[in-house]
Amino acid sequence: MASIRGLSGFGIIALLTLHTANLGETDSNALNEPEVPFPPACPTALNLAAICYYGQYRPRYPPSFFPASGVSHFRRRGYTINRLESWFSLCCAGNVAQSGPQILCCAKEAWKQALNMFCEEEYATMTVPYLCCEEKGDARWTCFNSELPNPYYFPTPGYTAPQSPQEPGFIFNSNSC
Repeated sequence: MASIRGLSGFGIIALLTLHTANLGETDSNALNEPEVPFPPACPTALNLAAICYYGQYRPRYPPSFFPASGVSHFRRRGYTINRLESWFSLCCAGNVAQSGPQILCCAKEAWKQALNMFCEEEYATMTVPYLCCEEKGDARWTCFNSELPNPYYFPTPGYTAPQSPQEPGFIFNSNSC
């Protein structure tokens, strides 16, 4: 028969082992989840030049980037980035906005429209929506514009985005500027 002291010693060792074991909680990519830096920063006068100049040097996320199943929330994030970069290119190329202030206004509208579409897609699934999607009005934009992985839209060294078709759906309202 085991003694109480022996059992309690075994219990303490077991608890310490479990407490210090790496169960994947500290490894940010323990499940081989795709890395999609999200959310994108709101366009500002400080990052607009980089948004326009480095657009082709920031990652895109084609369907082949994602595993076949199990990462739909990352897929929605990637598609939102693709959509946003496509719409930024419209603003920056002067296709819909002609002057500097209009380009910034256009980029902000593209950002809001892309993130609104993202939230609509989030609510169309049976999963928990992205935290910022639960916010309304300005609180949503403040939430999306916090804890940013790339607030200045720096390019990814050595990366050039593949050619992709223009994403439909963006409508710039120049009267909102």
